[in-house]
Amino acid sequence: MSEHILRDVSAGVLTLTMNRPEKKNALTRAMYQALGDGIDQAEFDKDVRCILIQGEGDMFTAGNDLADFAAANAGDASANEARRGGNPLLAALARAKTPIVAAVNGRAVGVGVTMLMHCDLVFVSEDALLTTPFVNLALVPEAASSMLLPARIGHARAFSMFVLGEAVDARKAVDWGIANAAVPTAELRARARAAAEAVAARPPAAVAITKALMRDPAAIAERMDEEGRHFAAQLKSPEAAEAFAAFREKRAPDFTKVA
Repeated sequence: MSEHILRDVSAGVLTLTMNRPEKKNALTRAMYQALGDGIDQAEFDKDVRCILIQGEGDMFTAGNDLADFAAANAGDASANEARRGGNPLLAALARAKTPIVAAVNGRAVGVGVTMLMHCDLVFVSEDALLTTPFVNLALVPEAASSMLLPARIGHARAFSMFVLGEAVDARKAVDWGIANAAVPTAELRARARAAAEAVAARPPAAVAITKALMRDPAAIAERMDEEGRHFAAQLKSPEAAEAFAAFREKRAPDFTKVA
């Protein structure tokens, strides 16, 4: 388990806490691996009947560290090696059989939003703000979100989030069906925890079968693979180089001159 992912099991709930608040819980390869391992191992742990994912500090997660993306774009061998074989968290989410509850505090960016498409219950703080700035970075959606998000909220809304980078606040997230409820920040963890314990108290086989009937793991995995191929190609593209340079230089990107 990564030092930046805290693990606790009690009352049938495995709590996975992203604990890198000084970096806004930006996810490293080790953190992806630890989260993925936790989700995978829950299936075989008789003491775990539900998973709760939360973030320490004032932000759920800033998503992937942009420095890693920039390094991969520049051809850094270690950065490219770290991405080889896909993202372990996304793979675990695709095959997850254990119910997952999310407690989203503050901002959630990129994978911090797309992972919610794989959570069975989502609670957000009243100050939550969800963004999926993939296209802004010359990248494409991942976590099968190009399929799951339009199915959840409709094509037009999903396109606006992906392509225009529209930010979705807590109330809109609930209205659109991304989240179950928006609650005061001070009450968020308790509300999500109560929901996770309620799930854990239900008949486990019936819960697992119900979750399985509501998902198509094969289609999800296939879409993740397709997205992954495009993501890897875009990550090395001139468009991405311009996007990362603009971010680093604190200016607006200019894609009109990118071949």
